[in-house]
Amino acid sequence: MAETTLAQVMAELAALEDQKIRAVNERHGDDHGVNLSKLRALAKRLTTQQDLARQLWDTADTAARLLALLICRPKAFERDELDVMLRQARTPKVHDWLVNYVVKKSPHAEGLRLAWFADPDPVVASAGWALTTERVSKKPEGLDLAGLLDVIEADMKDAPDRLQWAMNHCLAQIGIDHSEHRARAIDIGERLEVLKDYPTPPNCTSPFAPVWITEMVRRQHDK
Repeated sequence: MAETTLAQVMAELAALEDQKIRAVNERHGDDHGVNLSKLRALAKRLTTQQDLARQLWDTADTAARLLALLICRPKAFERDELDVMLRQARTPKVHDWLVNYVVKKSPHAEGLRLAWFADPDPVVASAGWALTTERVSKKPEGLDLAGLLDVIEADMKDAPDRLQWAMNHCLAQIGIDHSEHRARAIDIGERLEVLKDYPTPPNCTSPFAPVWITEMVRRQHDK
């Protein structure tokens, strides 16, 4: 496909805007009205275009930034560039996609994990916890899992929402993947009761850590 200009892409995004979708997204803190399946289809047609991705990001428009994260080249970003982008990504969906689709594939992921984990901004810190959860599951060597449980036990109950959610995911992942810490992880979850009453649709697993851990372990044993 011939190279597409920023103006052309922004016009396409504007044409995809749906006020009903926007209304639903805004209840979750996301200010865009584009169907994500259609956004992914547009990204597939554009293919990888790093320069266009940077231009889309610089618009500060949420739909444009989501598209940018789908067509960028994750390893092309410098460490400091990713740090700035995370601090600019204030809507949940942009934040999550940046961490999951870009930072996790970056050679700077571990350095950023350590820096963000200790950041005073709870939204930035939540990205550090998300990257830590990835390591808990895929590359736990060198992590102090008992120390992570200590921090979760002390801080998760009163943490701001996005940070609390990320810490809770880490708690569950430790319990799911590391049987030697499972009983303690479940005990922490039961005592803190974080997300215990979270509304969970039928056929979905509750994010309440004791239920989440138990269900995922059961599924592993059923395989």
